[in-house]
This record gives sequence, C-alpha cells and structure tokens, in this order.
Amino acid sequence: MSKVEHLDSTVLIAGLPRTPGHPPAGFAAARGGNPDSVTAMTTQQELVRFLEDRFACAQACTTCARACVLRVSRTDPDATDHEALVRQKALWCAEVCDATCRMLAEQNLQDESALRLQAKWCLRVCLECAQLFDERPGAEADARACRDCARACTEFLARLN
Repeated sequence: MSKVEHLDSTVLIAGLPRTPGHPPAGFAAARGGNPDSVTAMTTQQELVRFLEDRFACAQACTTCARACVLRVSRTDPDATDHEALVRQKALWCAEVCDATCRMLAEQNLQDESALRLQAKWCLRVCLECAQLFDERPGAEADARACRDCARACTEFLARLN
C-alpha cells in the first residue's frame, strides 16, 4: 500500500484514513506555526518581514500596556466619573495589549483569523484609550504609546493580508 491511496471517498495518508471534508486526527489535526498565508509559497524575505512586524507589534503592545498601567497607578481609585472612565479604559487597554503580546509571542496553535481578530481588537482599544489620554494633561506620552501600538497592529494586519 502506498503512502496515499484513494479508496472511495476515504484517503489514506501515512496509513491513517481520512475522509474529505472531515478534520484530520492525531498530529495532523494540530495547527501551529505561522498562518497559511505566510507558509504557502513565501520567500525568505517575506517570512522575515512577517516575523519582524509580529515582533514589532508585540513590543509596541508591551510598551502600551506598561504606559497604561502606570497611568492607572497615578489615578485616584475614588475619582470622579471621568477619571474613573480613564482608569477603566487604561486597565482594559493594558489587559488587551498584554493578551495580544502573549498571543504574538507564542508560536503554537495559532491561526491567521485568531491573530487578525486579536490585532484588530488591540488596535481599536488602543485608539480609544489614546483619545481619552489626549484629554488628560500630562498624558501625551501615554497617548503616543497607544497610537504607536495601534500603528504596529495596523502594519501587522497589513502583513497578514
């Protein structure tokens, strides 16, 4: 029996039966590494650029999360409504950026749609947070960190397309 045989609608791959339209079992079921658009016929230069953009996005997320956490630490927990909103959005931004950074840093079991969704979410949260920081005196650097993160997410999303 060869490595690949067609028997009716079942395909044997390395001795394991697989019916078309059904997900593979065992090791073949695990999806890991880079998204399909990156691994399918890309040049080494394109792969390097993808990894650079991925790393830049993760690094910008870390910087933004740090800026947001520091901004939260400078706010009064019993503050006014607007101050409480800034605190809440900054915490949310820090959590989303941290989750995005962790996701981008992992190489296992990620698919392109999950990466795209997380990067889009981070982009939107960072822009919202930057707008709130714009209204705060002394928060210009924090707003810039959020915008830099949003820009890095945008560049990474462009690389995925």
